[in-house]
Amino acid sequence: MDYKIEEMTHKDWDGVAKIYLQGIDTGKATFQTEIPSWNDWNNGHIKTCRLVARLGDRILGWGALSPTSSRCVYAGVAEVSIYIGEEYRGQGIGKSILGTLVKMSEENGFWTLQSGIIKENIASIELHKSCGFREIGIRERVGKMSNGEWHDVVLMERRSDIVGIN
Repeated sequence: MDYKIEEMTHKDWDGVAKIYLQGIDTGKATFQTEIPSWNDWNNGHIKTCRLVARLGDRILGWGALSPTSSRCVYAGVAEVSIYIGEEYRGQGIGKSILGTLVKMSEENGFWTLQSGIIKENIASIELHKSCGFREIGIRERVGKMSNGEWHDVVLMERRSDIVGIN
């Protein structure tokens, strides 16, 4: 498949939101229960590190970074979000997006990327490991789904080898 990894724009929101909803519907991609508005999503994510996998006018998947704190000492730390359209999972698109996001994050001064992944989301855990993330812990029964089911969250991080090493 000859897709391209490109910077996400506001025009991509419909495709991004559709894939986000597919993730919500799995019950293991996020604790989010509904799609936020573009403005809410836009305000909660870092402006420079947003990507889509695009094939023609179709969005196949997306990845973006969110700040972990407003405190200046954490300016180089961000949380990863990555979602792949259900019909495109398992085809290497996630690895392309996440690998590019890692590179872009370092170009923008980030020294640590972190992810909190629902424990049952094995594919996402393996994807993160394949891009240099390591498991640093598990938060037990930290998130409760709207159906009352509790989930553990696997904490993962990736430290840059080129940013923040001095």
